[in-house]
Amino acid sequence: MEESLKEVTGMVLDEVAKLGTEDKKQFMECPYKIVEEDYDYLRRLRKRVDRVGMELPRIEIRFQNLSVKGEAYVGSRALPTLLNTTLNAVEGVAQMAGLSPSKKRTVNILQDVKGIVKPSRMALLLGPPGSGKTTLLKALAGRLDNDIKVTGKVTYCGHELSEFVPQKTCAYISKHELHYGQMTVRETLYFSGRCMGAGTRDRILSELLRREKEADMKPNPRTSKEAAAMTFQDTSLITDNILKILKLDSCADTMVGDDMIRGISGGEKKRVTTGEMLVGPTRAFVMDEISTGLDSSTTYQIVKFMRKMVHLLDMTSVMSLLQPTPETFELFDDIILLSEGQIVYQGPRDNVLEFFERTGFKCPERKGVADFLQEVTSKKDQERYWFRKNQPYKYVSVPQFVRAFNSFHIGLQLSEHLKVPSDKSRVHPDALVSEKYGISNWELFKACFSREWLLMKRNSIVSIFKIIQITIIAIIAFTTFSRTGGKAGQKNGAANFWGALFFGLTNFIINAMIELTMTVFRLPVFFKQRSSMLYPAWAFGLPICLFSIPVSLIESGIWVTLTYYSIGFAPAASRFFKQLLAFFSTYQMTLSLYRFIAVVGRKLLVANILGFLTMVTVIVLGGFIITKDDIELWMRWGYYLSPIMYGQNAISINEFLDKRWGNLTGSPHESTVGKTLLKERGFFTDEYWYWICVGVLLGLSLIFNFLFIAALEFLNAPADSKAMIADDDTENVSTRKLPPSSEGKISQREYKHSQDSKQAI
Repeated sequence: MEESLKEVTGMVLDEVAKLGTEDKKQFMECPYKIVEEDYDYLRRLRKRVDRVGMELPRIEIRFQNLSVKGEAYVGSRALPTLLNTTLNAVEGVAQMAGLSPSKKRTVNILQDVKGIVKPSRMALLLGPPGSGKTTLLKALAGRLDNDIKVTGKVTYCGHELSEFVPQKTCAYISKHELHYGQMTVRETLYFSGRCMGAGTRDRILSELLRREKEADMKPNPRTSKEAAAMTFQDTSLITDNILKILKLDSCADTMVGDDMIRGISGGEKKRVTTGEMLVGPTRAFVMDEISTGLDSSTTYQIVKFMRKMVHLLDMTSVMSLLQPTPETFELFDDIILLSEGQIVYQGPRDNVLEFFERTGFKCPERKGVADFLQEVTSKKDQERYWFRKNQPYKYVSVPQFVRAFNSFHIGLQLSEHLKVPSDKSRVHPDALVSEKYGISNWELFKACFSREWLLMKRNSIVSIFKIIQITIIAIIAFTTFSRTGGKAGQKNGAANFWGALFFGLTNFIINAMIELTMTVFRLPVFFKQRSSMLYPAWAFGLPICLFSIPVSLIESGIWVTLTYYSIGFAPAASRFFKQLLAFFSTYQMTLSLYRFIAVVGRKLLVANILGFLTMVTVIVLGGFIITKDDIELWMRWGYYLSPIMYGQNAISINEFLDKRWGNLTGSPHESTVGKTLLKERGFFTDEYWYWICVGVLLGLSLIFNFLFIAALEFLNAPADSKAMIADDDTENVSTRKLPPSSEGKISQREYKHSQDSKQAI
């Protein structure tokens, strides 16, 4: 049976693989003519599944007594001034040491919310800005930050988040567009799909083919090819699939672009962000304001596609939109209305107006329901919707709405449903993902290696510029430190050689600084993809380290080739290659050090400050500017810890222990001129120390690369500016607060409005 199954699956995949470029294009065009005709492809696939009595994985998300609290500065301390920033940093260190209590106020983001996100139903999350929508979505997807206090629980089919891998089970689509500008739209989606793998799609297709074979059913060849396109072996086809659905096919081969590269529009970037998750096998989607920057038509098409996917393939989806159009609003089955951190309504869309009419508010005929729902809980806008003219209007606060909903028949049904625990025994084995990554470690490495090679080719202008730069500096060096500047073998002629060696070493240290900037620019995309568990930190960092080896070897070779004999260093060929090895080892060590500093800093300003301080420190303690004997004893440890010291020793030993510096000095306490010069600078005087220093440099490069990957693994993305309450008149602040990922701040008026709401309760 297994052999027959493999044979059928192989035949289907072979037919798809044999398609040429034009055939693939026609093959993908055909289903999307049908997409406009009510998605017959998904209907045909669902019909095949139902015909053999096959059950697709279904995910039900529950959240009960969920409360989220955070901390924020209030009053004048909320202002982002230089003084406040310094005080905040000092107080943070003192608080960690237990020397000072926190001066932040605890505020509530979500307050005892509960609900159910059901499979095969589209749920829309609505709420005014600052109501806690992003925090709720992150809580459902298991993406909350560690510095936020969470109580209550979130379960998937009765299983808590610690029992499986929520990042692979549920795809969280952020409101932020973070992509590599040098990659095209197609390459971006293809890489995401390649890292996610086939997941449950392979097993579902194999089970479908097996059951059809047992029932002696002959599947439609076209439908089989379409299903095969959903497997990992045909990631390019499903990428084309998503490109057409999101209307990105016209710009599929255009670079995404960034601040320095012109690329696609902001709305198209938003669709790319959505497409990155849609190409994967995930069966639950949490989407955070994906309509920002999109026109209403494109938003409608995306929501319509998600609706078909959810209904026909039994998927789970909850989506927050900012002011959806009436046509888009009608596509949703359920509504979750959130205000001031509390759920005002959750249930079928058809009953939401009934609930508010029961409380005395009615949506005008020419008013969009979505806009009405987001304004009816606001004290400023609520009165205009009061329709009981025979009764005086009185402000209805959010807690009053919550109590009214709990007594509403939809709220009572929700409470009864939550009382019945989920039956774990009925959960489909493929519903929850227990593996961290979708493909093997080797495949992950190959995917990241291929992307790094692509980015390296796209950034070739940087490598070319660095080669031109080092060539020009090398020309300046050998014209400045020419052969006429010093006489080899004589003590009074060594200054020229000392200067040339130190200049070359410093050049590589400064030239490596660009690695710090380039690494910082790549971190936001890495942190986003790491949080989605597309790949581990080592798969991202290892290709970067490997590709730096040939680049640094080429640059070191250019420098040594142009300067070595023109300046007049030791003429032996072995000395030439030993200097090349010493410069290469120093360059590699410096690159790995700057990469590590970039990840520790994570922000360009912080990383540049740390990098500059580190560079100055290691150069000063390197043994040339200040000799070892001139350094105070209590600071001597800094000399041995300075990586540059080993590079300076290696190139100095290689030059001054050559036989042309072997003339005797005539002093009984000193042997040769070369060793005398080395002793004066506090350097080692034995030949074997060259190999020790090179070994230390290579060892340090490995250590810094390891620390670079470890920092990628354990450090989190730098938090965005947190919401701050600009009012410190009250002692016990218990109001809503935007999550750390939010972009805005709570204004004075918003905070006072929240306090007025509390007083009305």
